Amino acid sequence: MKELTLQVHLEQGLHARPASMFVKKADTFVSDIFVVKDGRKANGKSILGLMGLAVTQGSQITLQASGIDEDLAISELSKMLLSEHEIHI
Repeated sequence: MKELTLQVHLEQGLHARPASMFVKKADTFVSDIFVVKDGRKANGKSILGLMGLAVTQGSQITLQASGIDEDLAISELSKMLLSEHEIHI
C-alpha cells in the first residue's frame, strides 16, 4: 500500500462537482483508493463517502492506494487535489 499526506489546495475543496471528478478519476484505477481525514476513512471511489469527509481548501488528508497501479493512482489523484482550480479530467 502507498500513501501520501497532503494539504488540499482546491479552492472549493471536495464539494459535489470536484468530488464527482475525483471519483471518476479514481474509478480508472484497479487499485483500492481511500481518503483519510481527521481519523475518518472513505472509499475514494464513492462520492457520498468523499462528501461525508467534508474536505475543504486547506484540509490535511491522506491518500491511500493498494493494488497494481497504486503508484500511478497516488500520483494522478494528488495532482488533482493540489490544484488550486477546479478539477478537470
